[in-house]
Amino acid sequence: MASDRDPTEGRGRRFSEDELQDLVASTDSGARAPDSRAVALFIAVVAFSWSLFQLWIAQPQLWFGQYVQVLNSAQTRPLHLAFALLLAFLAYPAYKTAPRNRVPLYDWVLGLLAAATAFYVFWYAREISLTARAGRPTQEQIIVGSIGIVLLLEASRRALGPALTVVGAVFLAYSYLGQGWLIPEIIEHNGLSFTSIINTQWLDTAGVFGIPLGVSTAFVFLFVLFGSLLDKAGAGNYFIKLAFAGLGHLRGGPAKAAVVGSGMTGLISGSSIANVVTTGTFTIPLMKRVGFTSEKAGAVEVASSVNGQIMPPVMGAAAFLMVEFVGISYLQVIKHAFIPAVISYIALIYIVHLEALKTNMPALGEARSLLQMFLKIAIGFVVAGAAFTGVIYAIGALRSLTPGLSDPIVLAVILVLYVLAVRVSAMRPDLELDDPNAKRISLPTVAEVFPTGIHFLLPILVLVWFLMVERQSPAKSAFYAVAMMLFIIITQRPIKAMFRRGAVAAETRAGFADLVEGMIAGARNMIGIGVATAAAGIIVATVTRTPIGTELAGLVEQLSGGHLFIMLVLVGVFSLILGMGLPTTANYIVVSSLMASVVVSLGAQEGLIVPLIAAHLFVFYFGIMADVTPPVGLASFAAAAVSGGDPIKTGFTAFFYSLRTVALPFLFIYNPTLILYGIDLGTAAGLFQAAVVFVTATVAMLLFAAATQGYFLAPSRFYESAALLLVAFTLFVPNFWLNQIQPPFEETPPARFEQVLDEAEPGEQVRFVVRGPDFVTGATTQTTLVYRVTDDTPPSGRADAAGLFLMPEGDRMLLEEPMFGSTYQQQMQGFDFYGSDPVEIVSVQSPADRLPKQVFYIPALLLLGLVVVLQRRRQTQPAF
Repeated sequence: MASDRDPTEGRGRRFSEDELQDLVASTDSGARAPDSRAVALFIAVVAFSWSLFQLWIAQPQLWFGQYVQVLNSAQTRPLHLAFALLLAFLAYPAYKTAPRNRVPLYDWVLGLLAAATAFYVFWYAREISLTARAGRPTQEQIIVGSIGIVLLLEASRRALGPALTVVGAVFLAYSYLGQGWLIPEIIEHNGLSFTSIINTQWLDTAGVFGIPLGVSTAFVFLFVLFGSLLDKAGAGNYFIKLAFAGLGHLRGGPAKAAVVGSGMTGLISGSSIANVVTTGTFTIPLMKRVGFTSEKAGAVEVASSVNGQIMPPVMGAAAFLMVEFVGISYLQVIKHAFIPAVISYIALIYIVHLEALKTNMPALGEARSLLQMFLKIAIGFVVAGAAFTGVIYAIGALRSLTPGLSDPIVLAVILVLYVLAVRVSAMRPDLELDDPNAKRISLPTVAEVFPTGIHFLLPILVLVWFLMVERQSPAKSAFYAVAMMLFIIITQRPIKAMFRRGAVAAETRAGFADLVEGMIAGARNMIGIGVATAAAGIIVATVTRTPIGTELAGLVEQLSGGHLFIMLVLVGVFSLILGMGLPTTANYIVVSSLMASVVVSLGAQEGLIVPLIAAHLFVFYFGIMADVTPPVGLASFAAAAVSGGDPIKTGFTAFFYSLRTVALPFLFIYNPTLILYGIDLGTAAGLFQAAVVFVTATVAMLLFAAATQGYFLAPSRFYESAALLLVAFTLFVPNFWLNQIQPPFEETPPARFEQVLDEAEPGEQVRFVVRGPDFVTGATTQTTLVYRVTDDTPPSGRADAAGLFLMPEGDRMLLEEPMFGSTYQQQMQGFDFYGSDPVEIVSVQSPADRLPKQVFYIPALLLLGLVVVLQRRRQTQPAF
């Protein structure tokens, strides 16, 4: 392979196409490819059957209920895991030198035994519910559970590396031992029995078969299958070509196209590594061609590919887990994630643009304006939004006029539009994979590329329609999108052949072959996720059944000295370290289970109300960053394999490009409006406020990017970069400066708490600080709580209605333990209400009447103007 190495570049080596595909397979779908046709066929049949099973349990019309038993979640989860475990042992070799061209006998034994332990939970579901889940597990059940846990951890090691296996084993040991010289005193406990651990982890629904595996079963599989079918149909190459047609002509155009192409490919692949290899094999050579070094070209691809997981509407498995962990709808998750994701990608395009300006890179072909391109994209979004809104009103009118016929009419219209779209596509040659190393690169135009795959937009629109307009569940929305994709992948080839007067029968067979391959690929891509969510359930169960779940806040508070910012840094570092060996989904499950509630509670102790969704997004963002961060950033190694650059240097450069992704989580913790928290998008005022937030945040993020890149209109001096950072910070968090000159709240005596609650108007919120002894340590602690007044709030007696039992005592307002099951009972469960010292309300706070925070935009913009004036003198080329 010496001939593949570029002697002018770094210490790396370019991988061949076969090596790159093997790299993706070894991390995402299993590297084993048996020579035996029978064995390969068996693995393919199992994978195809898994996809069929998932479609069967997902379809919303239970027409088969009178013939076949409808399975509940306690039955579908074990079957889901059985498929994943069997395929994990068959598709992933036990060690690096294990045979890849055959399945050794021990893997057959382990795979079948592992699948049998999961199938046992399905087959004996009723008996287990009457015995084990009632606290009386049998000896046979304990033996099966013990074998199942060991084999699950081994499957995790094979599919995901040793990290999750080690973490799971440590948590199991902690559950059993409870005490020891390595276990901090604050989280010590008496230890659980072996029987209790196995019962909790394998036989109950709180461990392996808990919420994470349930999300994988109900939601994630369908979205992964949707992406696999889109990719098999040709949408991946279409998105890349579309990105190059739109952005390839700009300065550093290949890098800008890589950013957009990877963002769109994120719809197809939830894997950072697959995204890097899929788009990078074309984009990285072209980036190097216009002047990017191997490391910078790889870093751009890594930064854009990794961020594909944060882009709505498909955000990877972690987004569906947020739905369960936070208790909000998937539509709300999309709402909160939208602005950070979009401005992150806009900032990355700008970073690439600045790199092109710094080195005066040429464009591929005739250079065009970035500002004009942004304007065209903005106009396109407005037109598309107006058209989508028109469709909503049209279908609403149709349903009101012909309620019984509206659905068949809509289905017929979609079918007609699909046939017309395929006809338009058939009039043009199919998109071919370009050679980025060709001597002459001819970039297509959007007008040439867009019509060739316009029918690929239909299933995406179906997904968005059911999620955002019909407000259906993610599972139901994904099912309809997959059903549309199944129809497309079968019919697009024969319909094209019909319009082209080609061999319809042969193309029909090819369409069915694409369907089978897409179904198999979707299942194989799910092996790692299925195993990861099951193994991560071990951590979740340990957190809920031992003191570590409730006492970790105290441990983290000690480490951080009680400062929220330091604690956030510790959480971020913890996520990065853990994520070096874990996929994003498993990392998110582990860290969010341990730390999300700690972020909220410690923030409340400092008087900062941190929304739970903000804490979960914080963990999610840092889990994604682990794919970038050296020394084990897997996406960086994949990019270096494509570029031939040094993987460590590529990783550090990618991390530098991704500083915006590091900064954003801290910003929306301290300013939740960045995630549209508390903004009602159902009103005109809410939409206007959201638009203002988006524009302001975008400008701030662009200035942050310019500051960190050391280039704005010209190369920046250190004080100019510092000024840009200050302006960006002010635009992001103007409240910081306002709080320095005017207090945000007016204090009211605690004795008037009940009166303040009853006088508050709908839309207002009353904050109150509760102080008292900690239930475990007895030390005095405090937290800040919020009472929100809504239209449904009773006009009087609001404290009693909220479950708060007040005991006025002179100027003091003491508290009894809140009503069991109420929100405040959960928020104050850490207080000791039965000790010698009382729990009391020590402060009541109402929003103060003060200057609008936007007043600080004025000095910020003046400072920005000064930087512009200084840099204009040194500017040698247009800024956009």
